[in-house]
Amino acid sequence: MLCRVGEIEVWRVLDWQGLFLTPEELFPNAPQDVAQIMEALAPGTVCPDTGRVNLPVQAYVLKTPERTILVDTGVGNDRTNASLTFWDKLGDTQLMAELARAGVTPEDIDHVLFTHLHIDHIGWNTRLEDGEWVPTFPNATYLMPGADNDSMKGRGVASYDESIAPIVASGQAEFVDADIDLGPGISLIATPGHTPGHVSVLLESGDDGAVLTGDAIHSTAQCQHPDWQFKFDWNGEIAVASRRKLLEMCVERNLTVMGTHFVLPSIGRVVADGDVFRWEAQ
Repeated sequence: MLCRVGEIEVWRVLDWQGLFLTPEELFPNAPQDVAQIMEALAPGTVCPDTGRVNLPVQAYVLKTPERTILVDTGVGNDRTNASLTFWDKLGDTQLMAELARAGVTPEDIDHVLFTHLHIDHIGWNTRLEDGEWVPTFPNATYLMPGADNDSMKGRGVASYDESIAPIVASGQAEFVDADIDLGPGISLIATPGHTPGHVSVLLESGDDGAVLTGDAIHSTAQCQHPDWQFKFDWNGEIAVASRRKLLEMCVERNLTVMGTHFVLPSIGRVVADGDVFRWEAQ
């Protein structure tokens, strides 16, 4: 278990970790020495041999007294990805084994909740069975940002056809926004910009609180540099505004913060440091 927020157990589930793009590619409006800045603020982020970012892709399991929720589903196996070939037709991602280590079977999942619908967050929605894509979590309702679905459907995107369309066809998809009621202690924060419907997940119980950022914050270096826009942002300016608002909330409420792509162990707090924010790992 990564941490506990009141009665909510939070388990980190690592699906994939490897070399991604370079910092210069990922943050096109950052200064030329972005790699040095990132490595200073988040040691272990940049591979010294290749100059590429060492990127973890994580999901989170939330165990409450009432239900078990999986937040995002990683890269998955057998996905088609012609542009990011290191994610093309993988056969050895870890999410299922990590779920087992957390004491969870696919049948145990009550809800699969998505921060957004990019390929590295929806990969284990389905699995290949006799050449057909079938839902991995047979008893779950898949809660998907409606605005993201609207922006993807009908465009012939492989990740949609492989990971989303079969869930819609099965009747297990429910398209939601940040106003949905997820039960005691769990709510969504609208953090658009990376995608149109991006949300972060807020956990609250008594005086305890935590947030799962999704891709509202990709690197902990963005705590100190929230103006850095990400290569794959749908709208970089909106993403910056959402990130600043989220960081302010984290400081004001003294929230524990966990990210999808943060350097392991991916948990810490954001503190105010003069006029900027600073990441403190736990």
